[in-house]
Amino acid sequence: MPQTIGLAANGIACQRGERLLFEEVSFDLRSGEGLLLTGPNGSGKTSLIRQIAGLLPLAAGTLSATGADDVPLPELCHYVGHLNAVKSSLSVADNLAFWAEYLGGERAPLTNALAAFGLGPLADFQTGLLSAGQKRKLALSRLFAAQRPIWLLDEPQVSLDQASLTLLDGAISAHLAQGGVAVVASHTPLKTKFAHKLSLGGARAR
Repeated sequence: MPQTIGLAANGIACQRGERLLFEEVSFDLRSGEGLLLTGPNGSGKTSLIRQIAGLLPLAAGTLSATGADDVPLPELCHYVGHLNAVKSSLSVADNLAFWAEYLGGERAPLTNALAAFGLGPLADFQTGLLSAGQKRKLALSRLFAAQRPIWLLDEPQVSLDQASLTLLDGAISAHLAQGGVAVVASHTPLKTKFAHKLSLGGARAR
């Protein structure tokens, strides 16, 4: 699994039903660069992230990853969407073990993933007993359960307290410093320094 790559979009468009959400969207992210997506509800932020993850088709244009050899783009991505994608009947540790197995590639010790957002003391807790904020931290912890160079985060700060927001900012910044790429949709400010910003419905990425 390559760890130093770039991500580019060239004239992409998204159509949901009869509605064209956006068109002619282009950006070029080099290794170590992040893209902050902003825009009103319904502008297509989630849809764009899901297109990169391979979960929605492109209506036009192309997406490509440089330096990825023959690895398909979706297999280079960590995707954390609005839903936490955790199983309530499993423990915290078992949820992370599932994602490490599912994602494959080079794995990190689960202790590291548990420690990333302070979930170590809750490792054996049933996930259904966690608070909304703890479930969000569990969802984000899978970023550390297996290594993937592109992080796709859709409103990752939802339900997080201030201490956890600081950890999130630090995690994104560290990922970029190590040569990773991040595409983050957010309505609220993050302290992470993004090399590019894209307001859907506005100008092309800067």
